[in-house]
Amino acid sequence: MNFVNAQGIKKDSEFRHVYKQGKSFANRLLVMYILKNDLDINRVGFSVSKKVGISVVRNHVKRLIKESFRLISKDDKVKTGYDIVFISRVAAKDSDFNSIQKSMINLFKKANIIKR
Repeated sequence: MNFVNAQGIKKDSEFRHVYKQGKSFANRLLVMYILKNDLDINRVGFSVSKKVGISVVRNHVKRLIKESFRLISKDDKVKTGYDIVFISRVAAKDSDFNSIQKSMINLFKKANIIKR
């Protein structure tokens, strides 16, 4: 991952820690779990269930979510120091890039981690 001020969450134990200890925010397309991590960077994970569709569809949705996060965090709009996990909902498979990006910004506003 080549995000500015971000690393990837890869291990199952890291995902579970964020799910268990973190706070969740949701809308029609995405669910976001967030947990403070006491680092100067954000650590980000992405999850797309098999319920969303076949592997081609899941990978497409994951790419859209990753690119949305990259563009939003590129301009230093997102506060640092958090572990963030995005989970795709089934409705995301029929959504375009702009819808997913708006959905992500909405979640950041709900969590109050976007810089105004």
